[in-house]
Amino acid sequence: MKRVKDIVCFGGGNALPKALLIGLKNYPVNLTSVASMFDSGGSSGQLREDFNVLPQGDIRRHILALSGAPGWKKKLWNFRFGREKFKGGHRGHSFGSVFLAGLEYFLKDYRKTLSIARSFMKVKHRTLPITTDKVNLAAELEDGTIIEGEDEIDFPKKHNPNLKIKKLFLKPRAKIFPDTKKAILKADLITIGPGDLYSSIIACFLPEGVKEALKKSKAKKIFICSAMTKLGETKNFSVLDFVQEVEKYLGFPLDYVIYNTEIPEKKRIKEYKGKEKLFLDLVGIDPLVNSGQAEKKFIGRNLLVKAGPIIYDSKKVAKIILGTCRQ
Repeated sequence: MKRVKDIVCFGGGNALPKALLIGLKNYPVNLTSVASMFDSGGSSGQLREDFNVLPQGDIRRHILALSGAPGWKKKLWNFRFGREKFKGGHRGHSFGSVFLAGLEYFLKDYRKTLSIARSFMKVKHRTLPITTDKVNLAAELEDGTIIEGEDEIDFPKKHNPNLKIKKLFLKPRAKIFPDTKKAILKADLITIGPGDLYSSIIACFLPEGVKEALKKSKAKKIFICSAMTKLGETKNFSVLDFVQEVEKYLGFPLDYVIYNTEIPEKKRIKEYKGKEKLFLDLVGIDPLVNSGQAEKKFIGRNLLVKAGPIIYDSKKVAKIILGTCRQ
C-alpha cells in the first residue's frame, strides 16, 4: 500500500476526538473528520430549534480536538453561558456552539462558517459535516415502533431501551455535503468509529451519496469498535455484532477491525458506569475474532488509557492504525 497521506475519520462527537483525532493530528497526514449533524437534544437541539441552524455539538468537539490554538482559546471554546440545564448535567450554551450557530445564521453559508471557525481555532486539518440538509434521525425498533430524533435514540425516554434497533433512517432524505464526498474519494485511508453505533456512526452513512462514495473510494476502511455496550443501542453486542451492523449499512465488507482486548478491574468499570449511566458492559469478543481464520481482518490490542474512564488512548489507536496500513 502507498504511504498514507489523506485520512477521513467518521465517528462520534465525544468518542472520536479523544480516541483518535488528538493522537493522529500531529502525524504528517491530512486529516478530515466528519460529523453526523443530526443532534436534536441539549444545547445543540435548542439552538437548532430557535434559529433554524444545524446542530453544532459534534463538529464543535471535532474542531477543538484538531485545534492548535493557545490554551485560552480552547477554554473559551468550551466556556458555557446561561442557566438552562440540559441532559448530561451541563448548563447553558458553549461559546463554540453559539459561535458556529451565529456564523451560520448570519452568513447562510456553512463553508464560510467552517472557514472562519478553522481560522479562529488554528485548525490545520479539516472538519466537515456529512450533510448540511436539516433533517432528523429516526429508527424502527424490533417490535415495529418508530422513534424520532437523535436525542430519543441516544437517551431513551419514551421507548423501551431494551428493544433492538431494526432500521435507521432519515426524515426527510438528505444528500452528502459535496466537500465531504470529495474528501472520501481522495482518501488513502478511512476510519469508522469509535462512537455510538447508530446515533453517531451509522447515521453518517444515511444521506444519499455517502455509501456510493465510500464504495467507490479506493481507501482502506478500518472500523474501530467501541470498548463498551450502551443502553438503547448496543446492549449485549459483541465485536461481530458491531461489524455486521456497520457492514450491513455500508453494503460492503470492511478491510480491518480494531478492537480492545484489555479487561479493566471491576472497580474501575463500576466507577465508570456510575458516571456514565447508559454504558452497560465491555463489548464481547467472539471466538471467531480470536481465531487464525480472522486474524488478518481483526486486530485486538489493549487500547485503553492506563487508569480512570474506560476510554481509548489516542496515541495507541493512531499508532496501530498507521502501522496496519503500512503492511
